[in-house]
Amino acid sequence: MVFQDRTLVCSDCGDDFIFSIDDQQYHLEKGYTNEPKRCLSCRRARRASYNRGGGGGFGGGGGGFGGSRQTYAIVCAQCGKEDEVPFRPTGARPVYCYDCFRSGTPQN
Repeated sequence: MVFQDRTLVCSDCGDDFIFSIDDQQYHLEKGYTNEPKRCLSCRRARRASYNRGGGGGFGGGGGGFGGSRQTYAIVCAQCGKEDEVPFRPTGARPVYCYDCFRSGTPQN
């Protein structure tokens, strides 16, 4: 299958965003059948709202002391996907996206 960068429109903010070749390959590998509906900024905002108790957490917490958590943008060392982590990467060790880290099998 041949991929090429595609421009999509975010369902939340209406801005255009790129569905990159790497992202398309990642979606195929994971078995996802739908294209992303939201740009990276809106996906991050949506995730943050869930982490603050906006959806299905343990007792509506999600942040401990009610403040928002500082996150840092990264590119996964395994799959190349953009994501955010709750710590400042130093470059001394590889950093993985949520999915690769959760899978428990990061590979270099």
